[in-house]
Amino acid sequence: MAGVTVPRNFRLLEELEQGEKVTKGGDGNVSYGLDDGDDLLMRYWAGTIVGPANTVHDGRIYTVKLYCDQNYPNKAPQVRFETRVNLSCVGHNGVVDARNFHVLSKWSSKYTIETILVELRREMANQHNKRISQPPEGTTY
Repeated sequence: MAGVTVPRNFRLLEELEQGEKVTKGGDGNVSYGLDDGDDLLMRYWAGTIVGPANTVHDGRIYTVKLYCDQNYPNKAPQVRFETRVNLSCVGHNGVVDARNFHVLSKWSSKYTIETILVELRREMANQHNKRISQPPEGTTY
C-alpha cells in the first residue's frame, strides 16, 4: 500500500530487530542497538563501526551515539562520535555535521540507523579521509 506511514515506534522496533540480525549475521563492520534497554521511547542508540581495511582506520573500533527524536524517521537523528576521529564530516566535538555528510544533508525517511553507520564507514575510506592522521586509538570526546 503506497503512502502508508509506519508509526515511529514500529519503525524503530524494525530497526532494532535488524540491528540484532546485523550483529549476529552481518559482515561485522557495523552494529547498533538501543543505548539503554529501558528507553521505552527508543530515542538513544549506540552504534559501532570497525574501520575499513587499507586506511588509517583499519582495525580501529569507533563508537557512535545517535538520538532519534519524536520526528524520526521524517527527521534525521543527531549523530555524534564518542571515539575521537578525524573525518571531514565530524566537528571538533564529535558531532557529525549534516552539511558535510550526504546522508544527513539529503535525509530521506527511507534511511535507517544502519544506513548512517554504513555510510560513515564508507566516508572513512574515501580519498580525503583514508590517510588523514587520527587521534590516539581509544581516546574519546
